[in-house]
Amino acid sequence: MTSGTTARARATAVSALLASSLLLVPLAGTAAAHPARVSPAVSAPRTADFDATALERALAEVPDGDVSAALIRVGGKGRWTDGAGVRDLHTGAPVLPQARFRAGSTTKVVTAAVVLQLVAEKRVALDAPVSRYLPDLLPPSFTEPPTVRQLLTYTSGLRPGASLGSTTEEMYAHRFETLTPEEVVAASVAQGPAHAPGERQVYGNIHYTVLGMLIEKVTGDSYEHQAAVRVFRPLGMRHTGFPGGSDPHVHGPHNRAYADIGGRTTDVTEWNMSDRWAVGDMISTTADLERLVFGLFGGKVVPRPLLDQMLTVPDVDGATYGMALQRFVIDGREIWGKTGSRPGYHTVLGATRDLSRTVVYSVNAKSARDDAFPLVQRFALPAFAS
Repeated sequence: MTSGTTARARATAVSALLASSLLLVPLAGTAAAHPARVSPAVSAPRTADFDATALERALAEVPDGDVSAALIRVGGKGRWTDGAGVRDLHTGAPVLPQARFRAGSTTKVVTAAVVLQLVAEKRVALDAPVSRYLPDLLPPSFTEPPTVRQLLTYTSGLRPGASLGSTTEEMYAHRFETLTPEEVVAASVAQGPAHAPGERQVYGNIHYTVLGMLIEKVTGDSYEHQAAVRVFRPLGMRHTGFPGGSDPHVHGPHNRAYADIGGRTTDVTEWNMSDRWAVGDMISTTADLERLVFGLFGGKVVPRPLLDQMLTVPDVDGATYGMALQRFVIDGREIWGKTGSRPGYHTVLGATRDLSRTVVYSVNAKSARDDAFPLVQRFALPAFAS
């Protein structure tokens, strides 16, 4: 048993008393009662090479019926940082510009980076079957095991694993329960493959849950510690980490998160996200995610030959993702980015390959787990407009 598995086994579930004490609290209408807003919460000299006016206009509307807080950092040639909203709908206290937040699936960028470091160290081979490193992972129904590369590019053919619900409302009832990575993966492989490895690209969490297990098996260490020593510490990401087992709290300064539960605006800040683990359990800040973007694209995290492979979309019909990151073309400019969505929290990081333009945002929105495009269009795309 790896030390990471042992650590998870030691983690205890949050007590029933805690669960019962955090009941649904109707909050509808409180934003109107407490209209306090900070805009800008933080600001730097404006630049003229992107649509700062559109971003300022978007922030001027916060808080609204959906978004309670928004923090944006634009970097590259010129810098721009701003924020607006409230940290708490009850009190109307202004947004905390250095707030920590649940970064969701931007965690996958870190997971991919750790795996590629192991590839650079020749401890993992990209085109080796995952069964070389996790020999007990797949049952005989998997006649062709997916490779490490196929896991990284969402082309493994694995089906979704166990979950605690498909909607925010379903998950809310189980928000203090623990689902281990082993349970998630066991439920996936028990169904057999969805398609042959490499045949289709299907974005999903299961690929990166398996990669988290691979990291622990190869290193004999916990995934969380490997992420810290290989990525967070070298890049100076001092406010980034994982909650620790089933801990439902966002420790340190943070803005409260809200979702619609049963037709009521409900505080969803406290939540055990351990089932998301190596795919979405990271807590960070916009400044730290900006460090990740500059470090990764600047070749300080993954050797450049492997970064080239990370930023290559596989030759599969309809594919848009490389390894973790998705490719977009905006006004003729190639952008690589990743979104992250957890109940009440929506995160984006994106950049041009040459780092001439970067954007990171954290938005506390009730619609965080819905169609992300309206939020991206409002708070990210103007950063790439000429």
